Amino acid sequence: MRGWVKVGLCAGTEGPLLSVESCPSSTMGKKSRVKTQKSGSGASAVVSPKEMMNLISELLQKCSSAAPSAGKEWEEYTQIRGLVEKIRKKQKGLSVVFEGSREDYFPELMSWAEENGASCDGFTVTNFGTEGYGLRATMDIKAEELFLWIPRKMLMTVESAQNSVLGPLYSQDRILQAMGNVTLALHLLCERANTASQWLPYIHTLPQEYDTPLYYQQDEVELLLGTQAVQDVLSQYKNTARQYAYFYKLVQTHPAASKLALKDSFTFDDYRWAVSSVMTRQNQIPTEDGSRVTLALIPLWDMCNHTNGLITTGYNLEDDRCECVALQDYKENEQIYIFYGTRSNAEFVIHNGFFYQDNAHDRVKIKLGVSKSERLYAMKAEVLARAGIPASCVFALHCNEPPISAQLLAFLRVFCMTEEELKDYLLGDHAINKIFTLGNSEFPVSWENEIKLWTFLETRAALLLKTYKTTSEEDRFMLEKPDLSLHSRVAIQLRLAEKQILEKVSSSGRAKRLHFQKKLEEGAPLPHYEESDIALLENTEPDAKLPIILRKLEEVEEGQEIQVEEHSHLLNGEKVVYRMEANGEPVQEETQERVSKDVHSALDSTGSSNQKGQMEMADQSASRTEEIPKERSE
Repeated sequence: MRGWVKVGLCAGTEGPLLSVESCPSSTMGKKSRVKTQKSGSGASAVVSPKEMMNLISELLQKCSSAAPSAGKEWEEYTQIRGLVEKIRKKQKGLSVVFEGSREDYFPELMSWAEENGASCDGFTVTNFGTEGYGLRATMDIKAEELFLWIPRKMLMTVESAQNSVLGPLYSQDRILQAMGNVTLALHLLCERANTASQWLPYIHTLPQEYDTPLYYQQDEVELLLGTQAVQDVLSQYKNTARQYAYFYKLVQTHPAASKLALKDSFTFDDYRWAVSSVMTRQNQIPTEDGSRVTLALIPLWDMCNHTNGLITTGYNLEDDRCECVALQDYKENEQIYIFYGTRSNAEFVIHNGFFYQDNAHDRVKIKLGVSKSERLYAMKAEVLARAGIPASCVFALHCNEPPISAQLLAFLRVFCMTEEELKDYLLGDHAINKIFTLGNSEFPVSWENEIKLWTFLETRAALLLKTYKTTSEEDRFMLEKPDLSLHSRVAIQLRLAEKQILEKVSSSGRAKRLHFQKKLEEGAPLPHYEESDIALLENTEPDAKLPIILRKLEEVEEGQEIQVEEHSHLLNGEKVVYRMEANGEPVQEETQERVSKDVHSALDSTGSSNQKGQMEMADQSASRTEEIPKERSE
């Protein structure tokens, strides 16, 4: 399709905080637990403005303090949560909630979409039970058939925010200018309070609550202690609280905010709702002239639920609209799905509010590094550098086979090399060419090296399993309890999924170790590459410096480099795939530890396309253009 730019969904990313991806959330349609009052109506505060400002200042100070020492993160979280709950209690009844249910507003949404030139003929919005609301086909739709398009004028974007009542504040606040996700969240709140807003038909249909960890009870969050995901969950909450406190004070004191409705009523629950709405729906689209990308909320399209597959959404610059083609054949009355992107279940839970049982891209992170105190450190670091791999990096262990990527295999081979093997890869015959084989499983460094690396991986996975407070069997038993809350169930499912990946890695490591021990005992000849084989491993691009096996990685940290490369294509007027994976804030801290951001080094960049600013927008992993985290968080 001419002029079509692929758009991936962004997932909510907490990254510096709201990333650019869009991911529909999962459970929708729940009734709000917030006291209902008429849209736009206010409630007289029981607390004085001065008392509230003192509490807000205390919260901001607490959330802006230095990061807690290791082991003190939970204590800090409970302290921040205690302050937030004190504020929420005093704000009870002040949050705006529309009367009626979401379902009451869907006809208005469809009419508004049709009036504005969107497609509305092949589907309708339907409640799919545990999956929440989604799109149901009202006729047969063929795979790759264009069935949904949404014109730019229906989208809520950073540009529309600049042209709205939020514009004056945006022009003077560096946080808003640096973080589009935050801008979208406040834009959403301002439009929700405007009874004449052109986006009310869309805003009315957004969930009143979500299932992101921001809505978890403290005991539900506690179920994640010991997991890899918990740090991101705690950071997400802290970032959201800090942002709320900052903007509350800004709205109350900045002259450019004097005309904002938020000045009269801006509760923590309001901000949490806006952050979650953006986090689960945000997407990247090209600007009108196609020169750069911007963030957007895409009405109607963000109703689609997730399934495994490929990105099928793009932006047609010629017709200036978002377009989606069918992922597969759909019969009348079947649910229409889209693919949110290669997100792990931790990313889905944190940024979208749901756990996807059949996630083909699930993974856990593992941080590995060569000790600088090691005698062979310099040699190992040099071999790794030649392969485009840092001496310390966050990798991913995958749920499928093989459980490790080419990059991690290359790292482990170097990590386990003897001095003689290192010399061979640095100074031996064809040393440069040998670098190209490090990530190829067909060309071991030696049988002993393979045995060592798989023994290391087997042992490391087993040790990580021992850090959990419960066993897999205990988790499965807990999941059988019928009275388990939805959030508790999701937390335990995520905890169990992490363990299952580690168990699989440990088992795979053992099998590989035994396999190579047998090779060694049998005196099997070591496979040697021929010079002609190297051509098969090299990248065909004229300027490529690294072997393709080390560039095409699917690690946790991968998306960012690819994203940079693709964005440059867009500037040249070419079609590109904007694949910004979640990432989200959870991945934020890991992202800051990355050693290299070189596109060609293909380091597992935690694909969260994080944007840095003085404040991080709550886990809005929304930085993906192709992953539309859907409304699964409700």
